[in-house]
Amino acid sequence: MRVWAVSNQKGGVGKTTTTVALGSLLAGAGKRTLLVDMDPHASLSGYVGVEGGAHGSVYDLFGVGGNPLPVRTLVHATQWDRLSVLPASAAMITLDRQLGTRPGMGLVLSQALAELASDFDNVLLDCPPTLGVLMVNALAASDRLLVPTQTEALALAGLERMLRSLSMIERSRGKPMPRTIVPTLYDARTHASRACLAQLREQYGDDVSQSVIPTDTQIREASAAGVPLAAWPAARRGGLAYRQLLDELLAMPVPSVTDAAA
Repeated sequence: MRVWAVSNQKGGVGKTTTTVALGSLLAGAGKRTLLVDMDPHASLSGYVGVEGGAHGSVYDLFGVGGNPLPVRTLVHATQWDRLSVLPASAAMITLDRQLGTRPGMGLVLSQALAELASDFDNVLLDCPPTLGVLMVNALAASDRLLVPTQTEALALAGLERMLRSLSMIERSRGKPMPRTIVPTLYDARTHASRACLAQLREQYGDDVSQSVIPTDTQIREASAAGVPLAAWPAARRGGLAYRQLLDELLAMPVPSVTDAAA
């Protein structure tokens, strides 16, 4: 089972769009795919039409004030074949305060996903923009980090914060986390976008995907309609870019059992 975390410590860079786009493409290719909404804002849950408050959420894995709920009771099908979701809820924003320094809370999601290993081929985690127990859980559970990064100068600061946070997590994991920086909202007509993409490639080299996600108003339209790009033919440019990105990611090696135990 592949587990990818989609994260950046800056909003508006396309995290949720990227998560849903890749997840729907995987499901459309016949892969059993789970989307996990780790962000208390619950944008992904709203996108796919499953509200965590009514159905239980990631919050209920942590057993705050009682026993944790079984993860299978929290996973819900979406209206798209082979695409399921573990939703978020606003209560998740209280986890850092409620859990305090309770030991073992950084591996809750890893343990829950281990129970689902026979149920899904792929898991994508839509992460919050802040470093806390939710992001720590997401990164600890993942075998690759995807960092959508808007191709503008201000977005590079968010990328730097994300990579500093990742360095902290890597020290606690005792091993590196494979990462892919995904340039998003790219407009080849503007000097600013071209310069930012060139800077990303110069500074981060092979960590930057060859695939670039363009600015495409149809991506926004699909999101507003709650329809994944795979089911929104009008988003041709954006859809093609995400298909190319997915092909690129699937060609990358998955860490072996030996690597995971290192």
